[in-house]
Amino acid sequence: MFIGTFAPKLDDKGRLILPAKFRDAFAGGVVMTKGQERCIELQTSAQLEAKAVRLREASMTNPEVRGYVRMLFTGGHEQVPDKQGRVGVPTNLRDYASLDREVVVLGVMDHVEMWNPRTWESYSAEQEPKFAELAHEVFPGI
Repeated sequence: MFIGTFAPKLDDKGRLILPAKFRDAFAGGVVMTKGQERCIELQTSAQLEAKAVRLREASMTNPEVRGYVRMLFTGGHEQVPDKQGRVGVPTNLRDYASLDREVVVLGVMDHVEMWNPRTWESYSAEQEPKFAELAHEVFPGI
């Protein structure tokens, strides 16, 4: 499980040093894809393959399904972190998420997300009151 918020910086070559607590999970490789709300999702190949199995069950005649699958997979990038735990963030994904040097890295249960700090701050400020005011179960039993 991925949990926590971190504020590393991209180096001059566009590389991210993965937070230490995430490195073991990604030691065998990391897949970066476009995430929703203009973030970048990081997951293992096995996690992405499991998502692909679920997506194959959706109707590809639905244009929203086709669009989601295209956006998720066509911008993907797979690599193995180097000995220092660095991974290169491809230009197309940095552009998509408006990433410069400053980034926010979030552990989000089963995956990791990279955000532009201002975008994350805005999104978080919008979501915080909604989260705090939930008065009913969002998911049964939770």
